Amino acid sequence: MQQIKKAAVLGSGVMGSGIAAHLANIGIPTLLLDIAPRELTDAEKAKGLTLENKEVRNRVSEGNRQKLLKQKPAPLTSKKNIALIEAGNFEDDMERLKDVDWIIEVVVENLSIKKQVFEKVDQHRKPGSIVSSNTSGISVEAMSEGLSEDFQKHFLGTHFFNPPRYLKLLEVIPTKNTSSEVLSFMKQFGEDVLGKGVVEAKDTPNFIANRIGTYGLLVTVQEMLKGGYSVGEVDSITGPLIGRPKSATFRTLDVVGLDTFIHVANNVYDQVGGKEKEVFEVPDFMKVMQEKGWLGSKTGQGFFLKKGKEILELNPETLEYGPRQKLKAASTELAKQEKGTAGKLKALVYSDDRSGQLLWNILSPALLYSAQLHGEIADDVTAIDRAMKWGFGWELGPFETWDAIGVEKSVRKMEEAGEEVPAWVKEMLEKDINSFYKEEEGQKYFYHNGEYRLIEENHKVINLKQLKKQKGVIKKNTGASLIDIGDGVALLEFHSQSNAIGLDIIQMINFAVDEVEKNYKGLVIGNQGKNFCVGANLGMILMEAQDDNIYELDMVVRHFQNAMMKIKYSAKPVVAAPFGMTLGGGAEVCLPAAHIQASSETYMGLVEAGVGLIPGGSGNKELYLKHLDNMPNGVEFDLQKVANKVFESIAMAKVSTSGEEARDNNFLNLADGISINGDHLLYDAKQAVLALHEKGYKPPVRKKVPVVGETGYATLLLGAQAMLYSGYISEHDLKIAKKLANVIAGGKVPYGTEVDEQYLLDLEREAFLSLVAEPKSQQRMQHMLLKGKPLRN
Repeated sequence: MQQIKKAAVLGSGVMGSGIAAHLANIGIPTLLLDIAPRELTDAEKAKGLTLENKEVRNRVSEGNRQKLLKQKPAPLTSKKNIALIEAGNFEDDMERLKDVDWIIEVVVENLSIKKQVFEKVDQHRKPGSIVSSNTSGISVEAMSEGLSEDFQKHFLGTHFFNPPRYLKLLEVIPTKNTSSEVLSFMKQFGEDVLGKGVVEAKDTPNFIANRIGTYGLLVTVQEMLKGGYSVGEVDSITGPLIGRPKSATFRTLDVVGLDTFIHVANNVYDQVGGKEKEVFEVPDFMKVMQEKGWLGSKTGQGFFLKKGKEILELNPETLEYGPRQKLKAASTELAKQEKGTAGKLKALVYSDDRSGQLLWNILSPALLYSAQLHGEIADDVTAIDRAMKWGFGWELGPFETWDAIGVEKSVRKMEEAGEEVPAWVKEMLEKDINSFYKEEEGQKYFYHNGEYRLIEENHKVINLKQLKKQKGVIKKNTGASLIDIGDGVALLEFHSQSNAIGLDIIQMINFAVDEVEKNYKGLVIGNQGKNFCVGANLGMILMEAQDDNIYELDMVVRHFQNAMMKIKYSAKPVVAAPFGMTLGGGAEVCLPAAHIQASSETYMGLVEAGVGLIPGGSGNKELYLKHLDNMPNGVEFDLQKVANKVFESIAMAKVSTSGEEARDNNFLNLADGISINGDHLLYDAKQAVLALHEKGYKPPVRKKVPVVGETGYATLLLGAQAMLYSGYISEHDLKIAKKLANVIAGGKVPYGTEVDEQYLLDLEREAFLSLVAEPKSQQRMQHMLLKGKPLRN
């Protein structure tokens, strides 16, 4: 049976080292190889090294390995993962390929160089090991020609998108000789272990996402030039307004790098003909930009240039920079009123103002192109749509977009303009089938060869929207819903604005725990919003505070604290499934759970200090207890050090940059889980509930908590006072620190006193309420609500 326990990456550039980092993040030891230098650097000469020294021979791969620690966004989910990557070189270490199960080639995009590398690989690899190329467009078939039968059987393309840790798409490209077992193993491994969205692509120029994405970008550039639009105008309507990333069109090109983009465009240009070839011809002004070295973010200027605080846009005709412009039209204002991307698109593409014309002229060719390539680059519409969503961050793929604007209506408009609509789309309409997708009884189907077929999902994907349509909801209010997710497990889904916690969610937590204790094996707290939960409803807190309703707030905080204790001492296991932003109250919901199953991309922290407060819903106590629980049994430890660490984490509003870092910061313990594939998070959380139930789950026994007391309080404040004297923090920051220190220290009691949890909750609530009443804290809350960033006052 195929297994991947160890890997090798050949080529240590940005992409190669990024793939090595992704493998290390999931615990796979990886050998990272690159060329051995031919010359010494001055520093090496000064050290008296020679070309034979290992330090010199591995300089390229080791240098790129070290860069992983400094890169932003971070390729490693925890810096300690770098220990799983070992640097080497092509001359000394190729024979070590016999010890690995997967070899990934990431050298320059040149067929003859790749073939040379694979000839060496074929000599050294062990039979049965998988070999793949991360090419973004060279024929996978051509690379493996003339190599051994076992090599060809185990060879395929695996095209990661950059950066590999964050971009979901993995295109898997088999050759005619790739064994079906290897292909199905890699697709499953890609999803379950690498955490990717895997799409099978055909061996055509640039595969799926880059082929359509590059076409769409070039059509947009050509339309900008033709219609006299500016760079900024195009970006203002080709981003979130139409369900695309914030970086829209030209900011995306700046991030990708103009040289990379031109290389990808030329790759298709060289291999296609006719009208398609014309589109892939890069406009002259972009070639001039490349000659000038205006490649985007990596060179400091591209389509945009930052001058001080101002961002300037490039004029493609004069190649001079000027103020950034936005496209204002009636249709864009109208679209902003619409709910959902489908509604916005419809309002835009059929309007006849400048916005509508631009969008129609860039969307229509992209939709037609996707339909023309259907069958050539991928077998069905779902593969094309998923590739664009996972690789380019589109909210709707081309065929989903087509459904959103109405297939029949848009085809009429296309044909009136003299466009040629692919025969299969017209045949579909002739059969009175007016959409590429349909939904029935909570199941989703796609159109294929004259009929609808069920979209098959990995069994680990739980789709809450579809589940609610199929099974209904146990109970719901404005803030949350309780859903039966099968096998005797219920799920509490937050769906308030930003999933912020208010009284409605607190009520549903209480109801959910009671209902689960009576009728279910356990509860998952999770959702499929943009973020798990950004905290408590800050607007409500500020409003009550400004109205001097401290009594009301006291009641809300008590309810919140009691709900957290209900989660903690529930007779049935409660599993929290955080992902994305899990801040303040969001983290407080997770900390008392019997188990946390976090997504690999979880940004967790108690951030209340940033808005002039401290956690009020048991977060201080629970984080302190998590730290204590992580201490080894029977070993004496310094209680003060534990208190210091918790105090620092909350006072500095530290937020983890991954699930793994949340574990490093003690928000997760060793028994808690991390899901690499975010789409499998709820499934993994459900399995955790079932495992706890099978083991005969018993809630924790209430116990007293040792605290550092008055002497510990003084120690905690030492650092804060030093920071005040150095000018790093304000008087109000010190006031917050004093309140927090008192809570963590357990108030005015002797060092080592054991107190009960309710006593700590009361201290926490009193401190929270006293800070809420402070005018400076209210200013901070208001600033955060208006500007989205903290105020230092």
